[in-house]
Amino acid sequence: MTVNLAAALSEQATLEGVQWLLRSLGPRRALREQLQALLPAPALLGPCRLRQVSFKPGRKLTAHWDALVRMADTEGHRARAVAVTWRLDGDADRRPEGTDPARVQTEALHRGVAAPFRRLTADLPAWGMRIQVSPLDARFPQLVRLSDPRYARDMLAGAGGGASRQPRPRSYTVRSIRYHPGKRHVLRYDLCDAITPETVFAKLYTGEEGARAFCVARQAADWLAVHGGGVTAARPLAWVAQDGVVLYPGVVGIPLSESLYRPGQRVARCVERAGAALHALHRLPPAVAGPLPHHDFAAEVRKAADASGHIPVLLPSVRGAIGALLERAEHVWATPGGATLIDFDGCRLADPAYDVGRFLAYLLLWHVIHDRPGLTEAQDRFLVGYAPGAPGERLLRSRLYEAVQLVKIVRRVPLAHPEWVALTEQVIRRAQTVLHGLERRLGVPTSPLTVVMEGDPLPPRSGTCRPGCARIQSVGE
Repeated sequence: MTVNLAAALSEQATLEGVQWLLRSLGPRRALREQLQALLPAPALLGPCRLRQVSFKPGRKLTAHWDALVRMADTEGHRARAVAVTWRLDGDADRRPEGTDPARVQTEALHRGVAAPFRRLTADLPAWGMRIQVSPLDARFPQLVRLSDPRYARDMLAGAGGGASRQPRPRSYTVRSIRYHPGKRHVLRYDLCDAITPETVFAKLYTGEEGARAFCVARQAADWLAVHGGGVTAARPLAWVAQDGVVLYPGVVGIPLSESLYRPGQRVARCVERAGAALHALHRLPPAVAGPLPHHDFAAEVRKAADASGHIPVLLPSVRGAIGALLERAEHVWATPGGATLIDFDGCRLADPAYDVGRFLAYLLLWHVIHDRPGLTEAQDRFLVGYAPGAPGERLLRSRLYEAVQLVKIVRRVPLAHPEWVALTEQVIRRAQTVLHGLERRLGVPTSPLTVVMEGDPLPPRSGTCRPGCARIQSVGE
């Protein structure tokens, strides 16, 4: 199969064209050749594992990889995060704002954190391709020094963020957990040869966002320690202003997303406690966290439309479904009577139903992608933990947010997944089902608004039903 690059990235792109860039032999060979050229002769490029993809039709396709590199006379591979961007002609010369990339690369070479790579960036105009290798990022120049084990050791010692109980710590290993140039970065520090293992995570910021996130996360952790009913939050260790980084302690345990593979009473209790913790956070007085921006439902609908903008392009069968679903969601909505604090990093004042609906949506998405049973049980147990004392109107509104969130997070279905079409259609259908159920509870006529996929039989129309507009009040919350 041969695909024109401009067509693959255009506003009329097809799923086949995007997947061709990600999975086909020609584009992958070009990527591997460029990465190998950045390495010295003894180093061998091993497998490259695709981690995440984002697509903006008419603009760019971005893929995040883990490139495994093997040096001569060594066993195993070293993983290095790589970001690859394909852009349309005329857009290839765009560079991120910030420090000169050449200066960032020079510092990386000087500190030894570029090794085994000789260079950290490459351009291939014939493919509209730009490659960046961690820790290169012009917008986050501090990523280079924070990736230096020696600098990390001194920073952690000065911030009290690590090795405080270890006699004469030798060094830290540094691993990139998230490398998204121009957007976000997370590093992991592990103390080497320690009597007691210590792990610290470093989350990078620009501007004053980090200071605010640090304060809010501390307040939330302290609040949960008193009101969380046994559920706690990772309390940040320090905010290092000169490096624009918040330090968090490592937490021992298994992510909920992995526990869901083995459903049972233990996992059910964990999901229920997550609901209880969220309810406790929603009782955190906004004044405790300081001034926060507001977020309303209309803004969330706009975000959902933007985040899922590539879906109707690649999958025309759901184009009408997404547009109608978001439009109908606005018809069901009414402005809530109060404002409540939501998540730590992007925290803002908003309807608490947002968080509830978001959690329900992520549970649904996980079960769809992994084709696992137990969705209803998991959602029910979460609501059991959250519901005591929560107004019924809030739980109704959470279902509205769940439908909108599903449209927003359907982008998390991996674009390279061979079943992308079927999984994406299933998520959109589930969003429709959630909204239909809410409309029925509110007495809103649903038949004239029923959305079907292309090729589905049309539902019977009634000459007497007209679209309604229901208001979910939250007076007294």
